[in-house]
Amino acid sequence: MSPRPSTSRAVSRARVGPVLDASDRGRAVLEAIRRSNPSVQVIDRGAYARVLVPGSCRVTRGAIEGVLGRPFVLPTDLEAVMPAFKGFLRMDHDSIEWGCERV
Repeated sequence: MSPRPSTSRAVSRARVGPVLDASDRGRAVLEAIRRSNPSVQVIDRGAYARVLVPGSCRVTRGAIEGVLGRPFVLPTDLEAVMPAFKGFLRMDHDSIEWGCERV
């Protein structure tokens, strides 16, 4: 029997992030995440996109508004375009982070 991977290794390889709908706001969140997280993987399913980033995925309200061109209110606007996510979610009025570890 081979040894189990250590918890820290397993956590560091885990991918986290949102599932975003294909609306204008959903695409703006996706683009802001792409600009803020260089190792992002996007699985496009047409009506929605699954976003996966190793370890931690972070984006700011300002980055989303920069892409969208209008105000983006957290958490209300995110809840409207994110039907699901993978990982643990931490959010305030200025930023969003999906991570591997509970805070």
